[in-house]
Amino acid sequence: MNFVLGIDGGGTSCRAALATADGTVIGRAKSGAANIRTDLTGARSNIVEAARQAFLAAGQDAELIPRTPAILGLAGANVGTYRQQLEAILPFSISRVETDAEIALEGAVGSGDGAMAILGTGTAYMARRQGKSRAIGGWGFQVGDQGSGARIGRDLLEQTLLAYDGVREGSPLTQSMLAVFRNNPEDVVEFTTNAKPGDFGGFAPKVFEHAEKGDSVANWILDRVIADVEASLGALDLADDAPLCLLGGLAPLYAPRLSARYRALLKPPLDDALGGAVQMAVRLFAGHAEATR
Repeated sequence: MNFVLGIDGGGTSCRAALATADGTVIGRAKSGAANIRTDLTGARSNIVEAARQAFLAAGQDAELIPRTPAILGLAGANVGTYRQQLEAILPFSISRVETDAEIALEGAVGSGDGAMAILGTGTAYMARRQGKSRAIGGWGFQVGDQGSGARIGRDLLEQTLLAYDGVREGSPLTQSMLAVFRNNPEDVVEFTTNAKPGDFGGFAPKVFEHAEKGDSVANWILDRVIADVEASLGALDLADDAPLCLLGGLAPLYAPRLSARYRALLKPPLDDALGGAVQMAVRLFAGHAEATR
């Protein structure tokens, strides 16, 4: 039987799916973060662990990993040489690293036209029109990822400190956030010293929860976030009949806040990013995968 691996890695977690040559997934697993730009070594370790656990979940011998080809859609693969560096140190028989946006679009709309937005720890956008794809964003937390969970969390910490200093009016959200840090603003600053995007993103659900209660700071943050998301969608120049799929852990929270124009385009994705990675792996490797016993 031939196997292929699909892997979806981002700033919070890495998911792996082991599939047969016809695309039937027989094992899934999840491990830690796999953003190759922020932590190449750690990402490699989590990728391999997710793959190993996927084999075990399928009741297969993990010793088959070196004989199995893989498609990996990873955050951070769109810049620098991180893609090539990782491909050189992975244990799979063939390793092809794509961006997380590429596998997400494949999963969401298949091979046809359409668009997707990844709304999670980071953000990325991609549209395919008349067979040509265009990507927007995915530049990372420091200079990009507008509308992301990481930026929401960062903005929340900023507003919390501004409220503490009396620069901005506080709210129940900023009060509860400061309480997380023992009501000590210095602890907030210390947290940011080594915090990664996923650490900031962990605070994003709290903002949505408080926004539902009418919290002024929460809604101020989310108004900015939605404006950033819609600006990126606008830059994709979507056709009026193009399906738009929202992906990522925060997607269900964003959807009802979009303007009517974009809500009208929303369609459920055909599959998720991990499914897209599996589909690509089957298309590219199924005929060439080594036979395993």
